[in-house]
Amino acid sequence: MDLMKPINISSDKLAPENHFTAVEMGKLWATYVGNSMSNKILQYFLKNVEDEDIKTLLENGLALTVDFIQTIEKFFKRENFPIPVGFTQDDVNLGAPRLFEDQFYVHYLKYAAKAGLSLYAIAIPMVMREDIREFFIYCNETTTILLGQLNNVLIQKGYIMKPAAIPVPKKVDFIKKENYLNGFFGDIRELHALEITHLYDNIENNITSKALLIGFSQVAKREKVRHFFVRGKAITDREVQQFQDKLHKENLPFPSQIDHLVTESTFSPFSDRIMVFHKVDMFSIKIRSFANSMAVNGRRDIALMYMKALSEVALFVEDGANILIENGWMEQPPKAIDRDQLSAK
Repeated sequence: MDLMKPINISSDKLAPENHFTAVEMGKLWATYVGNSMSNKILQYFLKNVEDEDIKTLLENGLALTVDFIQTIEKFFKRENFPIPVGFTQDDVNLGAPRLFEDQFYVHYLKYAAKAGLSLYAIAIPMVMREDIREFFIYCNETTTILLGQLNNVLIQKGYIMKPAAIPVPKKVDFIKKENYLNGFFGDIRELHALEITHLYDNIENNITSKALLIGFSQVAKREKVRHFFVRGKAITDREVQQFQDKLHKENLPFPSQIDHLVTESTFSPFSDRIMVFHKVDMFSIKIRSFANSMAVNGRRDIALMYMKALSEVALFVEDGANILIENGWMEQPPKAIDRDQLSAK
């Protein structure tokens, strides 16, 4: 990059010989477990796909998970760090009948890739070791390329509606009245571009999440797990309706529901463990998404909507974590030393 002047500085403290920090350990661990989950799900999808373009997307996504997992294993082995169990072939039945239509796979891949991108983007500025930082930059770049492919297929095949087009401003302007923040009473302004962006993004994520929850609820083996997914579907459906209403009132387009892309199969391709983990993980990322949406919002009604959604999602995540713990399904992330316990000894 010609715009950036190089800085001649010793990289000894950033070298691979240095041990992991908590950030590097935690982000590598989370990336490994998350990609081991995606790896098993994409393996199953590839067994039930007909469209050649979508098959290529699935192959690309699967190849990234294998690449990321193998690279992280090298980091772990160098540090004598125990390789996480993650998810294995016991968590997927590749012979199970089709649970989703081909079109769903494109929406799912985008849903999962955006989640991965949020993980890698946060890791990059926090990781100090140069080799690990370069790995997360690589994860970020390759996932971004995959997302570009996914958007192209979604648009070319007519699987999704583009975000709204709004007028180009005629001039630079400044906000002059406090009623700009109104949302409940009085003069309520139209949505601005960032509010539209996050409403659209949250709808796109949640219609995929809802369809996935419908499929999971049909095939879950344990009653408690099945009820958990049904509850998650109800929460997600309410959120989608609320976000769509905000755009609908302004005559702005939004993505349509994709529930019809779930088949009638009740034969499970996945273990209850991987399905519960998946939704706990993705609902946790939803918390970050809603918080980001609140940060760029300027209307009180929208802020309150996100706050209520955040509290409901947080409770759902906690209940899902309890299911994982009760069944011995939750793998322990790396943790700090318990000094109190050492003192007691």
